[in-house]
Amino acid sequence: MPQLKVLQYGEGNFLRGFADWMIDAANRAGVTDIGVAICKPIEYGSLDALKAQDCAYNVVLKGIVDGKASENLQTVKSVVSCADCYAEYDKYAAYARESVLRFVISNTTEAGITYDDSDRLSMAPPKSFPGKLTKLLYERYIAFNGDMDKGLIMLPVELIDDNGKKLKECVFKLASLWELPEGFIAWLDSACLFCSTLVDRIVTGYPATDAFKYWERLGYEDKLIVAGEPFALWVIESDKPELVQAEFPLDKAGNPVIFTDNMRPYRERKVRVLNGAHTGTVPAAYLAGLDTVSECVNDPVIRAYMDKLVYDEIAPTVPLPPDEVKAFADAVMERFANPYIRHELMSIALNSVSKWKARILPSLLDSYNRNGKLPRLLTFSFAALLAFYRDGKLTADGSLALQRAEGPYTVRDDKAVTEFFAGCFGMGSGEYVKAVAGNAAFWGMDLGTLDSFNEMVEGYLNDIKEKGMREAVKMMVEA
Repeated sequence: MPQLKVLQYGEGNFLRGFADWMIDAANRAGVTDIGVAICKPIEYGSLDALKAQDCAYNVVLKGIVDGKASENLQTVKSVVSCADCYAEYDKYAAYARESVLRFVISNTTEAGITYDDSDRLSMAPPKSFPGKLTKLLYERYIAFNGDMDKGLIMLPVELIDDNGKKLKECVFKLASLWELPEGFIAWLDSACLFCSTLVDRIVTGYPATDAFKYWERLGYEDKLIVAGEPFALWVIESDKPELVQAEFPLDKAGNPVIFTDNMRPYRERKVRVLNGAHTGTVPAAYLAGLDTVSECVNDPVIRAYMDKLVYDEIAPTVPLPPDEVKAFADAVMERFANPYIRHELMSIALNSVSKWKARILPSLLDSYNRNGKLPRLLTFSFAALLAFYRDGKLTADGSLALQRAEGPYTVRDDKAVTEFFAGCFGMGSGEYVKAVAGNAAFWGMDLGTLDSFNEMVEGYLNDIKEKGMREAVKMMVEA
């Protein structure tokens, strides 16, 4: 049995199909000897199924790899223990005294890393995840008399920027609130390491329609089998990347793990290429009659648009070597083509205004400043966004009710956004573009100050209205 070196807050599909899967692969390769103890950090739910299977389960990865269909089924045995932080508090608390424990991995949702000043050291356990972690670290400090070799390395994977820095901030604030000894504060600062991370893999969860097929292959029932895509990426940022890599060498087994002191280029690559491809394509593709990402890559017109958008206009703005960016873009396109994952365009379209600002505008501005002119397709994506929101009527729940050729659809966004667009109902194209582009509250600037921006967008918007979205996209591709 592997040595218990990882304490994991979160028993959900993602960590089991991502981090625990990678650790198991490294153990199998003989690179590591790492066991994981899973903690259920919330009061509801159960670990009964995990315990019934002695913490073992299977992960099936299906998708397109190097242009060919791929399927891999792996039994994961890296999890060696589990405990409910509430129902089994003593068992959970005892993990703090595990001599070889070295890492903490967490996935407690985006809202999980928050400071709660109602947490108390006397609680068993404190309510928040940072509260639980602070108390566990303090009990470890006491158990080992402040031994500097017994500090832990935190690897939060919650989907927020600078997750490690924000977790550290919460822990230090709680240590101060609880008036813990200065020696413990110094131990936290010197013996422990809070890494920020970037993670990427689609884990769809239990494969209900195919479970029996895998049970037949395995020869037994696995109630915890997890399905996901082959692609994965784990970027771990710290001021001591060599130390973390030496102690957590998952990459030596071929796992896609990057250790760095600067995660920003990798975050920009993901946001601009993967997320940017989504946001830059969805309004146009949806109004052209498509419903899923896989339909986009299989539609000749939309795929050609997406390729030009990503490879010609977005990729050159990413601050990494061009070959590396291209390889990442190629992998993204394979992921989009995965026939085993149904990714609805309307789910990606949620809050499209803030997404366009975060995912598309930086690439557009970098291209504009570098080349002295607006990039055509990125600018067209703004016109497609305006067409997607145009002449919607506000509903009782604050969304916008609109219509495409295939039928009605609903746009959901922040209240200020939907109310603004509802107020633009009936505007002519020029007035509409000027109003939206000039809303600095949305974009952080008046986009109309960019040379020819409003004129280009108005022209594209008129093309969309007069010729239809599909023909307008085709004109962009063929120009």
